[in-house]
Amino acid sequence: MATFADLPDSVLLEIFSYLPVRDRIRISRVCHHWKKLVDDRWLWRHVDLTLYTMRPKVMWHLLRRYMASRLHSLRMGGYLFSGSQAPQLSPALMRALGQKCPNLQRLCLHVANLSMVPIASLPCTLRTLELHSCEISMAWLHKEQDPTVLPLLERIVLDRVPAFRDEHLQGLTRFRALRSLVLGGTYRVTETGLDMGLQELNYLQRLEVLGCTLSADSTLLAISRHLRDVRKIRLTVRGLSAPGLSVLEGMPTLESLCLLGPLVTPEMPSPQEILASCLTMPKLRVLELQGLGWEGQEAERILSKGLPHCVVIVRALPKESMDWWM
Repeated sequence: MATFADLPDSVLLEIFSYLPVRDRIRISRVCHHWKKLVDDRWLWRHVDLTLYTMRPKVMWHLLRRYMASRLHSLRMGGYLFSGSQAPQLSPALMRALGQKCPNLQRLCLHVANLSMVPIASLPCTLRTLELHSCEISMAWLHKEQDPTVLPLLERIVLDRVPAFRDEHLQGLTRFRALRSLVLGGTYRVTETGLDMGLQELNYLQRLEVLGCTLSADSTLLAISRHLRDVRKIRLTVRGLSAPGLSVLEGMPTLESLCLLGPLVTPEMPSPQEILASCLTMPKLRVLELQGLGWEGQEAERILSKGLPHCVVIVRALPKESMDWWM
């Protein structure tokens, strides 16, 4: 019968990669061979620290001993609601990440207080920045700040960031490499602010607007006015109507359209109306409908048959993947 000792190193590394960081370090004490495997660069490309509220001393040890130049993606947080004695993310730590982790490209911060962490202290190598339930200051993304900050940033995710508002959206224009924007639950962004922001962010290729107070119709209208080169749109169907969807007709570069429920109103376009709009989009290759309750019904058959050149996906809302770095 095969044992752990019989498994090839590549399989062991794959298994170890699913262990929390604390357990990875613990198993390095099992034997010299496992200690060598835990020190492998591959194992420290993607690190998730959201399970812990770490003392600064432990964080600095991980940074020096294990992560350093190996690190590509880092997920951390859990400090905002942990009490006044919990360690806070600091500008010094952010600067150290930039200095010691030259290959860090993705940073995901969860439930973190960033009000005292200037955006200029973040690693300049970042291509993706995700903020989930974080606090930011009013000055964090203002347009007047240094335009050379985060020169490589291509994607930003703002998920339930309560302070994010119209002025912050317009401040994103200083990230000239930005191509993908996700707004999730950013309830302070208004329809006027979105329209003005997208007017300046007309180089975006992917936009997601999920769970916001904005209606789908107003969002699509702003997209049709300003994002003529957009390739992927993903939005919640709240306030979506057939006339609202029709503003996308003829979009020349749109390749993927995803509409998410669960709220389906009487004004929601019928499958036939969605089909009619999609047939006018010359580059459309993926149509995805999630959480609308249409899976396995006549609507799925109509769309699949009417769009033979597209991959039509009709399904329930998926659970969040454990492979957060994908």
